[in-house]
Amino acid sequence: MTTLSDSLQSSMKQIDRDSLLHPFTRADDFAAGRVTAQRIVTSGNGIRVKDSTGRTVIDGMSGMYCVNVGYGRESIVEAMAAQSRELPYYHIFAGASHPGAIHLAEKLLALSGGKMKRVFFGLSGSDANETQIKLVWYYHNVIGKPQKKKIIARLRGYHGGTTMTASLTGLPAYHNGFDLPFALVKHTTAPDAFWATDATPEAFSQRCADDLERLIMAEGPETVGAFIAEPMVGSGGILPPPPGYWAAIQAVLKKYEVLLIADEVITAFGRLGYMFASDLYGIQPDLITLAKGLTSGYAPLSASLVGDKVWQALQEGAPKHGMFAHGYTYSAHPLGAAAALANIKIIEDEKLCENALAVGGYLLKRLRERMADQPLVGDVRGAGLLQAVEFVAQGSPQRPLPAGLNFSATVASFAQQEGLLARPLPANNIVGISPPLTLTEKDADAVVDMLGRAVDLATAGLTTIQRQGSV
Repeated sequence: MTTLSDSLQSSMKQIDRDSLLHPFTRADDFAAGRVTAQRIVTSGNGIRVKDSTGRTVIDGMSGMYCVNVGYGRESIVEAMAAQSRELPYYHIFAGASHPGAIHLAEKLLALSGGKMKRVFFGLSGSDANETQIKLVWYYHNVIGKPQKKKIIARLRGYHGGTTMTASLTGLPAYHNGFDLPFALVKHTTAPDAFWATDATPEAFSQRCADDLERLIMAEGPETVGAFIAEPMVGSGGILPPPPGYWAAIQAVLKKYEVLLIADEVITAFGRLGYMFASDLYGIQPDLITLAKGLTSGYAPLSASLVGDKVWQALQEGAPKHGMFAHGYTYSAHPLGAAAALANIKIIEDEKLCENALAVGGYLLKRLRERMADQPLVGDVRGAGLLQAVEFVAQGSPQRPLPAGLNFSATVASFAQQEGLLARPLPANNIVGISPPLTLTEKDADAVVDMLGRAVDLATAGLTTIQRQGSV
């Protein structure tokens, strides 16, 4: 689809407002036409997408952290088309299978270095984390510890939008109006080193581990079944773990026999420069959750990777419980499997993990240089091609910007006008960027220039408020 006429655009936007219930969008504002960000995206190529007006912008968020290999990849499209002609659908219930599911499961286990033993397929990161929770509960029932059902997540973590996974998510906006979180879910300290007051980053890491241990003890170690965490917090602020964090956390989990779920929905498949970010941070999970970059968003697919302890329990529990009574009609959908296999081949053949490390390092350096003199920029951080800029009030001591200013949303709006899609994150005043892994240094320079101008414009707009002493 090319550029739409003004009348057709207006008509489509009205139909959109009259018919769709959009995720994570204010229903009243959208229905009334008060959402200025409403846009209709019609095509994509490489790192860019085009909207119905014909305007092309850099997709600095890879869709939703997922289009890792970029848009317009013919090999993925052709793999899906060929699969559709040969076998558009079949299930994997009751021992049935198909070649795509078999080859993809084998590939994912190989990428885990043999640490994982089985793969369960779903369609989204949310359903994959639901699967993980059921596996945790099943595991503890089988090993004779049926009270170990509580799940500890982290404040600021994001794990999905279904009832259980939204409970795990440590962002209050995802709970409001839904009677969440469930009582079985508890939250511990976010690894936000930027606001920590500890003497050293290592001391802050130890404090996070101590907080986790205190929570386990308060709840009763015999009731805590698992800890779920992103290797690096994504939507909750893009928070790289401080030095020593994962070693300290894993020591606590091992001490109290608490399973570890690594939610790699955002971080896997090259986003942080490794196929699995668990390898980057020395994480040894019992379960790994995958989605997004698994297919680069070309088709819905998720995977729950099962480690040896849990796999043994699944086998041991079968004589008592019978079949593993969990699954989805579209588990291991052939089109999703075809897309994933073609996508992983691109990541490997084009060395996109290595590119994410190299260009990501360049991008972070350039962003820090560009933002160094910005009075409202408090931190520029990230790893690979997952990065963020956090804004603070001007002056000393360091303090947050008033939430009501929605400064990060203003920056993102100006960035879009400049030609860059960035995302205001739902915690503090933070703008995240997560471009496709095909980004070049020239592209990175363009991203820095656009985001820099956006920050300039947003900062200039606060001049009057600053004079009044509110910022």
